[in-house]
Amino acid sequence: MIHLRTKDEIALMSNSCQIVADTLLMLEEHVKPGVKIIDLDSLAEKYIISRGAIPAFKGYMGFPATLCVSVDDEVVHGIPNDRILKEGQIVGIDCGALKNGYYGDHAKTFTVGDVNSEIQKLVNITKESLLLGISEAKIGNYISDIGYAIQSYAENNGFSVVRELVGHGIGTNLHEEPQVPNYGIPKQGHKIKEGMCIAIEPMINLGEKEIKTDEDGWTIRTQDGKVSAHFEHTIAITNNGPVILSKASS
Repeated sequence: MIHLRTKDEIALMSNSCQIVADTLLMLEEHVKPGVKIIDLDSLAEKYIISRGAIPAFKGYMGFPATLCVSVDDEVVHGIPNDRILKEGQIVGIDCGALKNGYYGDHAKTFTVGDVNSEIQKLVNITKESLLLGISEAKIGNYISDIGYAIQSYAENNGFSVVRELVGHGIGTNLHEEPQVPNYGIPKQGHKIKEGMCIAIEPMINLGEKEIKTDEDGWTIRTQDGKVSAHFEHTIAITNNGPVILSKASS
């Protein structure tokens, strides 16, 4: 079932989304060489709680941490640990929060110090593909129009799109219908309607699209060992077009 949210519900979701956006903004200055990944997780958990919210990922289906932190060839769902960030790496941080019964979800890929031009291009194109996907999330379009925009842009720039992992509806549950693939052909699937709230999250690989799961059951990485980037926004569909809810307050 796809929920169509009221303006009051969207306002509550916006609050949760702003908290996760502010969390990632706060972390930005801490993502640098020499920092332990687990310390980023601790900072995020304390900040989310200080805003009167609950870390949405911790305990979700058994996930052990507040953040998903995925480095280099890790696509998503990396578990924070004592690894130390190094110059030239990229790190995708996915964050969720629950407040007043509504969820917020947001992710971005950070560069650790200076990265090579090929990797910087991947990060830039992934972020731009998200914005292109969002621009297609308007009343009268179809869910597949979002994925078509993302896939076309990524592949035209020489990158590949992960197939097995997709965006999703969001609201009183972290994951709701509909699924929002980052690939596809136009005018397929659910028609986009006012009040829909979805998380769009392209996962774009430098190399081939195939992925694999580590023995921890969570960490997903590229099969070819090349790096992957991930960006995500939670948006609401309104009569005035898509509205990004996961925007920082400052």
